[in-house]
Amino acid sequence: MIELGISKMALIGVVALIVIGPEKLPRVARTVGALLGKAQRYMADVRAEVNRSMELDELKKMKESVETAARDVQSSVQSSAQDFEQSWNEATRSLEQAATPVDVPAMVVFPEYKHPGKKWRLKQGATPQWYKARAGVRTRALSGAARVARYRPRSAPRV
Repeated sequence: MIELGISKMALIGVVALIVIGPEKLPRVARTVGALLGKAQRYMADVRAEVNRSMELDELKKMKESVETAARDVQSSVQSSAQDFEQSWNEATRSLEQAATPVDVPAMVVFPEYKHPGKKWRLKQGATPQWYKARAGVRTRALSGAARVARYRPRSAPRV
């Protein structure tokens, strides 16, 4: 890359002042500064995109390694489950062959659950309406507006 020192920058400034002239030099300097800023932003965007693509590749590799590890664990669990199942079958087979009918305890049979079948609707209607009204039991639901209107404190009459 080109190394620009203070002496080279001063030389470029003097040449620009002579070639462009003192009236147009500030406008040209602003334009050059804006273009350099855009170029720097573009380079930063390109760098960020390259970094994102590299991270994406790393994540894909990591995902593949995790998936292979998961497959290995799954296959080992399945094989150990099959081994356990085989050993369990062998152990229970030997116990079944050794057991005699006398050793088997009688199974206790419990009756199936039956709902008591209470007639709750009949029970709800058993209380007379006049008793509910006197006792203050609500028989109907009030809407929010009706509840506010009913229980709103009454204002004192204006004098």
